[in-house]
Amino acid sequence: MSLTPVQQFQELLKKTAAPLILIPAYPSRDALASSFALAIFLKNAGKPVTLAGEHLNTDKEVLDFLTQPENILASISGARDFVLTFNTERNRILNVRTEKTDEELRIYLTPENGSIDPRDFSFIPAQFKFDLVIVIGSPDKESLGKIYEANPDIFYEVPLVNIDNHSENELFGQVNLVDITASSNAEILSDVIEKAAPNLSTESVNEALLTGIIAATESFQNRNTTPKALKLASRLMDGGVDQQKIIRALYKTGPLHLLKLWGRVMAQMKWNENLKLVWASVSIEDLVQARARVEDLPQVLEKIKANYSSAHLFLLLYSEVKGVVRGLAKAVSPETLAGFAKHFPDGEAHGDTFSFTINASDTDEAERIVIGQLNANPQA
Repeated sequence: MSLTPVQQFQELLKKTAAPLILIPAYPSRDALASSFALAIFLKNAGKPVTLAGEHLNTDKEVLDFLTQPENILASISGARDFVLTFNTERNRILNVRTEKTDEELRIYLTPENGSIDPRDFSFIPAQFKFDLVIVIGSPDKESLGKIYEANPDIFYEVPLVNIDNHSENELFGQVNLVDITASSNAEILSDVIEKAAPNLSTESVNEALLTGIIAATESFQNRNTTPKALKLASRLMDGGVDQQKIIRALYKTGPLHLLKLWGRVMAQMKWNENLKLVWASVSIEDLVQARARVEDLPQVLEKIKANYSSAHLFLLLYSEVKGVVRGLAKAVSPETLAGFAKHFPDGEAHGDTFSFTINASDTDEAERIVIGQLNANPQA
């Protein structure tokens, strides 16, 4: 009898000695909290887990009230070694030394007999140091951003588990735990953890899981809130997790620079009733005054989305290079975001965020271009 995807994942968790958890370049708070929960769960199981995401060093500040994993990386450089081998059957190597310059690494070999035959050399890649990759909250590999671009081989040479609740998920894993009826990634993951080893599901794990569910359902107000999510949340709260602490942290507080930037952006919000669009332009001065960075904008956009329930589309525009305006968009549904994305075929989706560029002299011109395209073909 064949194993279900959940059972396959449980078997992989038992066998792994070096798991790697990846989240999108622009993760949802649900994906971020779920990755924390799984990382802590694996640590409790004695696994030396690594958690990586392109902007994770700043993204993690959104959930700084949670217990966070120890090994958090923004890249996975050095994920594998490359082996230079020399056949010593006919000629032994007596000594090896290296010399490093600004542009080269030189390897000096001292043979036992005469010169070295180049045919005795071979160059092969060794196995990756990770033996299991778990991707959370990403509809496709490309949404992982630079981590995927720099390490494409790992996604084909190492067992890959894909955990997601997006309807547009491309089922890119060898094991796909994709449930589009689930309220959140945390809901999917909690089921796996409970069945795998409930004794390892500590308060820190449960708090992160409940945070993911609350973030994904907007504190159980969204229509994606499932009976299972409510039942799960009740069980987690009965186990001692403080729901009110999570709600206060998610919706009332945040890093000071993020709150400052959010305030400056909120003061410039614009509304288009016909398009159900809310948007704002962000200047370099806004970032400087808030002591924030461009990488903070997806979090600000998420806060805007949470505070404009009547809008369907949410947009931020900013300019870093003269003549080019960049945009970030979110929407109430994947279908709405996909419709917007058709106006900008060169853009890229990163989880539930779509990034794109416009050739425009400034953000005012970019606004006119966006509004004009949406008005001309709102159903694109």
